[in-house]
Amino acid sequence: MKGVILGIAPHVQLVDITHDVAPHDVLEAALALEAAAPFFPAGTVHLAVVDPGVGSARRALVVASAGGWFVGPDNGLFTPFLEGEGARAVELTAIWPRAAEVSTTFHGRDVFAPAAAHLALGTELARRGPELRDAVRLPWPVARRVESVLHGEVVHVDRFGNLITSIARRDLSGENAVEISGATLAVVATYSDLVPGEIGALLGSAGRLEIAAREDSAAAKLAAGRGTSVTARRR
Repeated sequence: MKGVILGIAPHVQLVDITHDVAPHDVLEAALALEAAAPFFPAGTVHLAVVDPGVGSARRALVVASAGGWFVGPDNGLFTPFLEGEGARAVELTAIWPRAAEVSTTFHGRDVFAPAAAHLALGTELARRGPELRDAVRLPWPVARRVESVLHGEVVHVDRFGNLITSIARRDLSGENAVEISGATLAVVATYSDLVPGEIGALLGSAGRLEIAAREDSAAAKLAAGRGTSVTARRR
């Protein structure tokens, strides 16, 4: 994919975000993009491929948003960016630049990389395919408030065993206790506020409440994973 991009746009700067998304895990990839994309310059072209439906009837698309361009499969990968003000999606049809021969198993190389490279060169989106008003959206995990209690769930377990939840900074209003898997945890500012092995809750760098065990795995200690219920309240 990098070779294709550099062959079309040799002066672009390529930056890898991650190659460690679990196979076929579109939600994990979408969360990674949500965390990283806002820190790139406006107008950045983000090429993302987690594509279990490669070669099938699933569509290919470009999403234009305030943060830049997003190129990849229409499978919910760009859910966080489809709701922003002014965001719109365009289907990548056969009139987009692509490889002369398109593999049915590697659209990243033969379809998405050429499209991303030409966007980086300034290709105008409006001339390149029909607008999609029904782009696929994942059931996006959010928090819900019932009276004074926030209810959420674990949406991701990172490589340190931290449990990332659906409760975001904007949802919180002074909650200082978190309950998960029968444990009640204090909300702290950072990992070093805990003693080694102690579990607590904190706001992570992506703006989501997370459950962490200092220098240990909260996932293992709590036997928790994606889908585990989490509540936050004042005590």
